[in-house]
Amino acid sequence: MLSIQRAESDADLRCVEELFWEYLQWGHAKLVEEYGIDLDIELLHQECMQNLDKFSPPHGSLLLARDGARATGVACMRRLGEGIGEIKRMYVREAYRGQGIGRALLRQLLEDARTSGYRAVRLDSARFMKEAHALYHSEGFSDIKPYPGSEVPEEFQKHWFFMEKGLE
Repeated sequence: MLSIQRAESDADLRCVEELFWEYLQWGHAKLVEEYGIDLDIELLHQECMQNLDKFSPPHGSLLLARDGARATGVACMRRLGEGIGEIKRMYVREAYRGQGIGRALLRQLLEDARTSGYRAVRLDSARFMKEAHALYHSEGFSDIKPYPGSEVPEEFQKHWFFMEKGLE
């Protein structure tokens, strides 16, 4: 049975760490294959785990999706600027894709954004993530130009989509 919960316990954070690593490995392989972009994913993973506090309430959110005891997905939100949140590292394990888990995570993040008082939520997504783009568009996100504060280096932005959804 699917549940979405806040990642708070040490066991939850171990699941987050594992899912972040899977996400980075999956995304890195696609970035190399599609665009020839080779990143130091071990360093990125270490930085992600050292900076989890940016996903803490009241301005952030760190969610786990579970099917019973098994962690199936992760999604995060951080404060990007005054009145603006940013969705980061949304990932569903391959075996669980197509079951509505990504949509459930996204909807919970949007609810958390409203609760945090955000007027809008932004995100960036590599161009090869076509299923994610369809999900975001179906939930009311619109394409925008790269935005200040995005973690995507300028030289890679041509391989990314940037999106925004107003919450008011």
